Amino acid sequence: MFEITDTLIRTFRKYHIPMSRPDAELLQRMIRAGRGGEPADLVLKNAALLDVITGTTTTTDIAIVADRIVGTHATYSGKTEIDVTGLTAVPGFIDTHLHIESSLVTPFEFDRCVLPHGVTTIVCDPHEIANVLGAEGIRYFVESAEHTIMDVHVNLSSCVPATNFETSGARLEIEDLLPFRDRPKVIGLAEVMNFPGVINTDPGIIAKLEAFQGGHMDGHAPLLRGTDLNAYLAAGIRTDHEATTAEEAREKLAKGMFILMREGSVSKDLDALAEILDENTANYVALCTDDRNPLDIGEEGHLDALIRRLIAKGVAPHLVYRVASHTAARIFGLMDRGLIAPGWRADMALLSNVNSCQVEMVISGGRLVTPELFAARHTIPPVGLDSMKAKPVAPSDFITEPKPNQNAVPVIGVKPGLIITFREEAVLASTAEGLQPDLDKDVIKVAVVERHGINGNIGRAFVKGFGLKSGAIASSIGHDSHNITVIGASDTAMARAVNHIIEMGGGFCVATDDEVRADLPLPIAGLMSLEPFEVVEKHLESLRSEAHKLGCILPEPFLQVAFLALPVIPHLKMTDRGLFDVDKFDFI
Repeated sequence: MFEITDTLIRTFRKYHIPMSRPDAELLQRMIRAGRGGEPADLVLKNAALLDVITGTTTTTDIAIVADRIVGTHATYSGKTEIDVTGLTAVPGFIDTHLHIESSLVTPFEFDRCVLPHGVTTIVCDPHEIANVLGAEGIRYFVESAEHTIMDVHVNLSSCVPATNFETSGARLEIEDLLPFRDRPKVIGLAEVMNFPGVINTDPGIIAKLEAFQGGHMDGHAPLLRGTDLNAYLAAGIRTDHEATTAEEAREKLAKGMFILMREGSVSKDLDALAEILDENTANYVALCTDDRNPLDIGEEGHLDALIRRLIAKGVAPHLVYRVASHTAARIFGLMDRGLIAPGWRADMALLSNVNSCQVEMVISGGRLVTPELFAARHTIPPVGLDSMKAKPVAPSDFITEPKPNQNAVPVIGVKPGLIITFREEAVLASTAEGLQPDLDKDVIKVAVVERHGINGNIGRAFVKGFGLKSGAIASSIGHDSHNITVIGASDTAMARAVNHIIEMGGGFCVATDDEVRADLPLPIAGLMSLEPFEVVEKHLESLRSEAHKLGCILPEPFLQVAFLALPVIPHLKMTDRGLFDVDKFDFI
């Protein structure tokens, strides 16, 4: 006789099939309600049900018991009935890769912000907080995931620090990850960013890859092609969210990778990748945001924004909704969701307009999403409130001396919507206070100030593309080690902005030589606010406005600043140890 044992349940968890485990009484009630023999807990009456596999739409009741759909394509009665005539039901959306920290709010505020947009499941990587707090940061996310209304799953951060070319607040080896591996909310290993470490068989990376063989391992391989890509995939890595061209994505698809089409606040790849999505690829492509802040969510939406844009480009709606739900679930082994059908998890969005993805109502785990549902949650206390260890700086700390016999200075080139940067050069004037910015040619200073209290490093260089004419912009979000990154037209403004960041315990700041113009405190590990997302959104509006008054031409300056310090993304990056050439994987 088949027996449901604890060993079997552990096996389910290992392969990430998080089906609810009803007892015999509840299971019988589900069966009887599915047959129509007794009322369901909740019935959505007269829904237009979009089949994301065939593209057909059928008017039907949808019956739910506990967190499970028990009936469709029939008429049902329920203890609670909601007439949804005129609304189309689609499976809840799944964001396949994101960092909640980049939303600048706690997991609980992210839950409240994003779930009403129809996103019922996310796969997050707490990589940012792990780089500051180590295992404590992962624990905070795993425990928070157990209490959100949205179904939050966690991939364990694989590269902390991301490289050895910057100063991080923590280091995670395989021994630090193993205690979390079998937690119910944990899926597998998060984005393996150190692709040179993989293809050159770095022992630390190999130990992590070995521990997760047979499970899920997320990829992160920008511009990786040819036999180097083959070597990377030979490790068992299966997904990539870093493809920025259709050509790159097609090679990765041909080699068995699942492509996660990304559209965040900075990295905007949807337009370039939309052409790869068709009937043949819809089972191998999913959607992700990676990094998206509350201001953009408020103005544009979340995954719903990606969905409406793909449909506007002519992709068949049922294919778009499929990749946003069913395909995403299959890729990540979440085998209980992604369809509206009997026996499946009751996650769904009800839309007033399919083509524009206008979400009117959301069901999460069989529960109607309401403010009262959020208010009833148990929350986890914040962590990392004392993570800011940097000492105050002076304007003289940003003096950049010319190198002997140096004519042209290497400059980081920034373009809107890209976290890939470019190598440029500029001939700069030199005074008693070192090399000077050239505002007429849009060349300003960039510096990274170590903030974990380890060595006090300050790396200095120049950047082009922000358009700044005066003042400075600073951020304690500096992917991935999250030191303080600052750009500025003057050393005085840069020092004022950095010192204000230190005083706040982390955050964003716009400053001039004379005053702080706008700020956003982020005291949770220097990454997240203690405030509701609505308050954070207002701060971001003010920050963006003040940055633009200083001449900044980038639509999203703060996350663009944050990615200047990410030395695993080509081509030139800035770390606390100096200007870094990602292509050569060495300092300039």
